[in-house]
Amino acid sequence: MTAPTRPLLLSLALMLALAACKKEEQQAPPPPEVGVIDVQPTSVPLTRALSGRLAPVRSADVRARVPGVLLKRVYEEGTDVKEGQVLFKIDPAPLQANLSSAEGQQASAQATYTNAHIAAERARKLAPQQYVSQSDLDNAQAAERSAAAALQQAKAAVTNAQINLGYANVTAPISGRAGKQQVTEGALVGAEGVTLLTTVDQIDPLYVNFTMSSSELQSLRQAQGQGSVSLTDTKDTKVKIKLPNGQVYNQVGTLGFSDVVVDQATGTVSLRATVPNPDKALLPGSFVTVEADLGTRSGVYLVPQEAIQRDTNGAYALVVGADGKVVRKDVQMETTPVDHKWIVTGGLKTGDRVIGVGLQKAKEGGQVKAVPYAQALAASQQQAGGKPQQPAAAGADAKQGDTQQPAQDQAK
Repeated sequence: MTAPTRPLLLSLALMLALAACKKEEQQAPPPPEVGVIDVQPTSVPLTRALSGRLAPVRSADVRARVPGVLLKRVYEEGTDVKEGQVLFKIDPAPLQANLSSAEGQQASAQATYTNAHIAAERARKLAPQQYVSQSDLDNAQAAERSAAAALQQAKAAVTNAQINLGYANVTAPISGRAGKQQVTEGALVGAEGVTLLTTVDQIDPLYVNFTMSSSELQSLRQAQGQGSVSLTDTKDTKVKIKLPNGQVYNQVGTLGFSDVVVDQATGTVSLRATVPNPDKALLPGSFVTVEADLGTRSGVYLVPQEAIQRDTNGAYALVVGADGKVVRKDVQMETTPVDHKWIVTGGLKTGDRVIGVGLQKAKEGGQVKAVPYAQALAASQQQAGGKPQQPAAAGADAKQGDTQQPAQDQAK
């Protein structure tokens, strides 16, 4: 090969290489489209779901207050009773005999007092004429006072016997629902102290006792001081009751008590709400979930659940930067969603374009084309045959602890 030919061949090879590179650039695919949400700060209700237990507002033990044989149960077990309603009958015969004896002693004391009073009156009339000595007068008046005291004591004994006779009819101390009978007919009750016969519980309304972490409560109060949280007054705090079967109870309760002391064993603060129970559908002792409306949290972002992903480092969102590249942002959020959206409390800023559709096509550091979320969602639904996408379940992300794809994309 001659020397002049070499530069010619070299130039030709260089031109061919440049043409191939240009062809590859022309054939490079366009960046994938992703649907983004332009997040803006908003205010949301501040709610907490806490475990609670129902308890009667008032609970009273029905006990035998006098000794005797139980004759009869008057009420029907498990039914509502009124205050003062007779529930049990105790044999009144011994009590009636005690009353008769007390009345006889009262009559005797009355006769003694009458005689003493007449004698004292006579002595007082004769004393000025000195027909009786001062000593006799003093003795007559002392006997009168002693007889009066004995009469008063006898009257008290009669009253006590009447009260005990009344206790033979055991009545309901409060209005409520009477429980099962604890002692059967024919048993001796009240012989060695008061005997429990049954219990009456007032179940309309009911108390709901629950607890809240003292650290969380302190954090909320600090946030209130910073202005990001507005807490409702205790008396205005509303609570909803979720039953064990997942249904929400149709009556709204009110928070009525908040303890001022932290339980040292559990690190929690005791709270108590009152909930109406007109249909007696709720039963004391049942475990329920209390959804308490504590106030309002401001300056947060609502992000669709499918836009939040999790890996071993925690929760994060993919955001489209100004240059069109995908950036990862770690986020902090509430544990309870609102309308299938996570409440993001930290990690994002106003105007961030969070990817909500097409996450499987977005790679951190990669170039993408951002389109409005609604437009991308509609296109995705059309490609899927017109079936609307189902939002990820509230707890789905938590179960996918080590995945880098949202629960919704994995389900496809």
